[in-house]
Amino acid sequence: MITAFQGIRLRRAAAVAVTTGAVLATGALSTVPAQAVAAPTIAAKGGYVMNNANGKTLYTKAADTKRSTGSTTKIMTAKVVLSQPNLNLDAKYTVPKEISDYIVDNNYPSSAKLIVGDKVTVRQLLYGLMLPSGCDAAYALADKFGTGSTRAARLKSFIGKMNTTAKNLGLKNTHFDSFDGIGHGANYSTPRDLTKLASNAMQNATFRTIVKTQKYTAKTTTKSGGTRTMAPWVNTNPLLGTYTGAIGVKTGSGPEAKYCLVFAATRNGKTVYGTVLASTDGTTRASDAKKLLNYGFAQLG
Repeated sequence: MITAFQGIRLRRAAAVAVTTGAVLATGALSTVPAQAVAAPTIAAKGGYVMNNANGKTLYTKAADTKRSTGSTTKIMTAKVVLSQPNLNLDAKYTVPKEISDYIVDNNYPSSAKLIVGDKVTVRQLLYGLMLPSGCDAAYALADKFGTGSTRAARLKSFIGKMNTTAKNLGLKNTHFDSFDGIGHGANYSTPRDLTKLASNAMQNATFRTIVKTQKYTAKTTTKSGGTRTMAPWVNTNPLLGTYTGAIGVKTGSGPEAKYCLVFAATRNGKTVYGTVLASTDGTTRASDAKKLLNYGFAQLG
């Protein structure tokens, strides 16, 4: 026989059970955490991703291991040029024969195909540097913005400026011995350092405009004073036009560097920067970068 007091207790217990069941059904009190996004597997030997808003690390793989950087070196080349006081982007430079010789001597690396005797502007050289990854454009910029009475001295001086800039930016695992990535045994950086360098370089409006440009046609002045329309320079960055929100930054490759990419993208007001070094081939390099961008954005929500 159930007493009145026992009946009240049973009714209260039933009410609590019903309420608890309803709450669990709606998930209002669920303490089960959302499933974490699994970190991707990439072919690249090194990788790094960060939230550009606060510099927070979102992914690392051998992020502080020094590796050859290939033409991602040219990010620093552009950074040094764009940091020059009173820079005149329309100032002209006459292409010397030494640049043509340099390209030949280095077995025809990536080039903007500058013509000896042509007058090109600093702006055009920057596009030639960052889109087709012109080693000839890098040579021209180093020659123009280095200091010294000889071309060799100016090139050496410019590389010195690159290393001074790296030190000032706190890039402790970075060193340059070339202006274009054709290294001589001491041209290296890390995924973390290159990502930080790119983030800093992108603070410059001209740099941002250049690295997100997919194609650019330069009109140079010939030795005779005429106008030469160069073949269009096409950006080597495989993410532009294929990854939503991609805004830069620079590819790199070489026998030692393998396949590299410093990348950045913005979605829903959030920007992610990253780097992959020593991937296996061009296609995989792009795939690695997309995986890391997706992973980065997934963490930002």
